[in-house]
Amino acid sequence: MPANRSSSRSTLLRRGIAVAAALPLLTLAACGYGSESTDDSSKENVAADAKKIDGLDTVKIGYFGNLTHATALVGRQEGLFQKELGGTKAEYATFNAGPSEIEALNSGSIDIGWIGPSPSINGYTKSDGKSLRIIGGSASGGVKLVVNPDRVKSLKDVKGKKIATPQLGNTQDVAFLNWAAEQGWKVDAESGKGDVSVVRTDNKITPDAYKAGSIDGAWVPEPTASKLVAEGGKVLLDESDLWPDKKFVITNIIVSQKFLKEHPKVVEAVLKGAVKTNKWINANPDEAKAAANARLKEDSGKELPAEVLDPAWKSIQITNDPLAATLNTEAEHAVKAGLLEEPNLDGIYDLTLLNKVLAAEGESAVDDAGLGVK
Repeated sequence: MPANRSSSRSTLLRRGIAVAAALPLLTLAACGYGSESTDDSSKENVAADAKKIDGLDTVKIGYFGNLTHATALVGRQEGLFQKELGGTKAEYATFNAGPSEIEALNSGSIDIGWIGPSPSINGYTKSDGKSLRIIGGSASGGVKLVVNPDRVKSLKDVKGKKIATPQLGNTQDVAFLNWAAEQGWKVDAESGKGDVSVVRTDNKITPDAYKAGSIDGAWVPEPTASKLVAEGGKVLLDESDLWPDKKFVITNIIVSQKFLKEHPKVVEAVLKGAVKTNKWINANPDEAKAAANARLKEDSGKELPAEVLDPAWKSIQITNDPLAATLNTEAEHAVKAGLLEEPNLDGIYDLTLLNKVLAAEGESAVDDAGLGVK
């Protein structure tokens, strides 16, 4: 699936995406957008004599409590971001939904965030290319179609069933709608009604919905997919199998354009922390897995059991590469599903600082698939 730059300049979103962006937030705090996290068992310590970068007191970072955000989870838990930031304090907020994180970025409640490709595309196009830049990759894979094996025996059996996705217009919702269309099935994107019933269900609720029998399966990220398997579900399809080289972007790093312009050294420090975190994760998978689980426990009050954590962790690839060509393809999927008008993604990437960091670490540069800042 090659990346083709769109010639269209239309950046208006259809009502489906607008609805998704307006959905109520699932975790609230003083900032109004996400749950604020405090220091605890992690190694986030600011040395008394550490110098602030550009004199900046704090940088506000957002992420989800998903294993697909492992870089953020581990980097925070191990203090690897704070180490690079010196006396500039990293403050964090956790989110359950992409639209709420985009709202937080736009309002200045966060400066940098880990987020999926669809919210990144939506946020960029909705602002006419003025709100954010994608400055790095983080993860590939970790998304599966898990079904009740008593009700669904094969991929053809998905027709006529109730399949959950996390949210209207989110990354997995778009992926499932596109896959269903490729099977020749018709589904109204906004209502979810058609040859397959798409049931938008928060990932926290999906396992209970599965146990109650109100859904027949779900197209979801980790660790929700492995939670369903632990409840007796069967993996019918791994989304990685649908992509060239089995790679597709599931998590990006984004930054407010205003913050990037005003504090590039701080952004570079966060990217250094991300690259070093990814290197440590890939070199120490078991320790990194434990660190991610410890962070999840601090953020949510509950750690993942081994039968969920272990298979979920194995299905995710940690990478600095934003896999830009696949983001462009995911945008095309959203257009085909009727959730997005033909977007202009020129300039959505600015990988300058990431490639600077990678060069300093002796690693290869990554590509923006022709969608970088000119």
